[in-house]
Amino acid sequence: MMMERRKIKIGLTGGIGSGKSVVARMLSGLGIPVYDSDSEAKRLTLEDDFIREKLIALLGPDVFRDGSLNKPLLSSYLFSSAENTQRINAIIHPRVKEDFRSWAEQQHATILAIESAILIEAGFSTEVDEVVLVYAPEEVRIERTMQRDDLTRKAVESRISRQLSDEEKKRQADFIIINDGVEPLIPQIDTLLEYIKRRLIR
Repeated sequence: MMMERRKIKIGLTGGIGSGKSVVARMLSGLGIPVYDSDSEAKRLTLEDDFIREKLIALLGPDVFRDGSLNKPLLSSYLFSSAENTQRINAIIHPRVKEDFRSWAEQQHATILAIESAILIEAGFSTEVDEVVLVYAPEEVRIERTMQRDDLTRKAVESRISRQLSDEEKKRQADFIIINDGVEPLIPQIDTLLEYIKRRLIR
């Protein structure tokens, strides 16, 4: 019987505007399969019967209109309080976790990655071997997000305040990539992959 090759799963996280999606695209370009938890959560919210039933029970039938998610209604509820955010996350995150496990099993690569802004908060860090934090100073993150999403400074600061602090993420990270617009990314990614490959041959 053939033994399954060992896989190393990287959990890629970072606050809003940190540039974790840039790093995820670079990893993907190097042939590393990347599971985008945000995109997959949106897909599952529409396709998964359990999620649909729970959201309708919580928010009423208007949460779905003509087969589409009523994003303004969901966002209004989601961001109105920490308790509401927890309620929504408790519905969606377990299904995303199951989907990631299934996806990971189907991959043939020895290095995989999952990109998630709330990797630690959502409990996905238990699903990976290495937590990689993409870090940028808060002011850089604010400026990037204001330009990217056409938001006010106050709106961006409000979103940042709802996320786990970078200092706490640093404490829980196994590897940190600095994405401040000054430190080159490619050498840092090379160092990360060398570290991962050494783990694979232990």
